[in-house]
Amino acid sequence: MVYQNLGFLGIMVLCYLDELLKLPQLVFSDHPFAAVFQRSTLEILLILAVWFIVSRSTQRSLQRIQYLEKFMRLCAWCRRINYKGDWITMEQFMEQGFDTPTTHGICPVCLERQKAAAEKIKEARRQQELAEAEAGKESAHGVGAG
Repeated sequence: MVYQNLGFLGIMVLCYLDELLKLPQLVFSDHPFAAVFQRSTLEILLILAVWFIVSRSTQRSLQRIQYLEKFMRLCAWCRRINYKGDWITMEQFMEQGFDTPTTHGICPVCLERQKAAAEKIKEARRQQELAEAEAGKESAHGVGAG
């Protein structure tokens, strides 16, 4: 962005010096040349307008790039983090990036989900045990009858 601004400033200085030093007369002929500063002023105003548009556009693009670069990339499957080109675990990232040791816990939402899943498994086992007991009773009755 600095080079862009310096370039536009250079163009404006050249336009002004063009009229001030009478460069066209020096380059093209020995004929007298009348300086018309109105033309160079108009050129400088046009260059300022283009400079403003280009500068604003560049600034918006740079802000967008900086915003996007702040996003942390996570693997959608294993949840590893892309940190300085390496895919590391969340725990490693916390230790490297923030010098923060980690431990594990469970949030209330996940705790309720796990409890519900455990209850569902227990209920399925009870149902299976009851079905097996029923099957055992029926087979015991069938053996005694024969």
